[in-house]
Amino acid sequence: MKRFIIASGGTGGHFYPGFSLGKELRKRGHEVLFIVRKGDLAIKTLERNGFSYKQINFTGLPRSLNPFKYFIFGCKLCISMVQTAVIIKNFKPDVCVGMGGYISFPLILWARLKGIKSAVHDSNTKIGLANKVCSKFTNLFLLGLPTSDNIRNTKLVGTPIRPEFGLPYNKAEILAGRGLDAKLATILVFGGSQGSKQLNIAVSKAAKKIVRKNNTVQFVHISGDKGYERLKQEYRGFRNIRLFAYCHDIYFLMHAADFVVCRSGASTIAELYACRKPAVLVPYPYAADNHQYYNGTVLKKAGCAELFIENENLSSQLYDYISGVAKNKNILEFMERGFEVLELPDPLKSAQIIADEVEKL
Repeated sequence: MKRFIIASGGTGGHFYPGFSLGKELRKRGHEVLFIVRKGDLAIKTLERNGFSYKQINFTGLPRSLNPFKYFIFGCKLCISMVQTAVIIKNFKPDVCVGMGGYISFPLILWARLKGIKSAVHDSNTKIGLANKVCSKFTNLFLLGLPTSDNIRNTKLVGTPIRPEFGLPYNKAEILAGRGLDAKLATILVFGGSQGSKQLNIAVSKAAKKIVRKNNTVQFVHISGDKGYERLKQEYRGFRNIRLFAYCHDIYFLMHAADFVVCRSGASTIAELYACRKPAVLVPYPYAADNHQYYNGTVLKKAGCAELFIENENLSSQLYDYISGVAKNKNILEFMERGFEVLELPDPLKSAQIIADEVEKL
């Protein structure tokens, strides 16, 4: 048995891979301790699943010229370094694992200083600033997607996704349960955990136009809570557009859909890959270092997806592209074949692959 510390959290994209790894390591008989940011929403999930955790008072590097914010950052860095040193001293880990973002930095730096083996995982193809710094100190750098960034000791392992994406499903039953017709081409739309307002507006304009002119197409639009009431009014009277604020079993809907319109966060890319689902990707424009755009290029280069930028032309671009796909099913078949050339690790097995690698350290 080994003792592992996993630094994870901040966003769902950083937390879930670490959480999956923690479950896999615990299943193998190892002892796992999580380090999270003070007050992190992930704490509820850890408590519900019986994981031990410690909180540190740290924050990301300010993206501002305000000197006071840098002073606060410096103070919190010093505090978090002391807190992490105490955690390491008390827990005595064999391996430290950072799952991306600033929360990893104190743990990975202390691991290097104390001669403890460590690994860092980054889900995105564009490596984040904190992880680039951590790469200088770690023994192994694990990649969710291929990267062109100059990082040493890398291994492509994929990004873990929920095991529910591997469950058996019945397309007709999934669609019928939501008032949809399995005989129609189904387009699934969702914005992800952040930034879907402009995407919602652009899609709603395109979707209404498409279903007016083509009665063989239907949309399932997952709007999020904030956009739901507005879109409910917009879609009134449109029988072939189904609107939901949230979908707890998005994994079934993604399998049942013929085509997807979504953001291009690393977890979404992994889910599309697992389902082999053609897509139009609209990167969240305010993501750090525009990493969602670079994630999207991985699928675009393989021919599995089209990539559109969020701007004033988005609605017309979506209308033109989706209308073309709806008229020519050969396009979808071509896009589905594109997944065969990607040769990425299976996201449903990524937690096991990562666990295999960190166990070796």
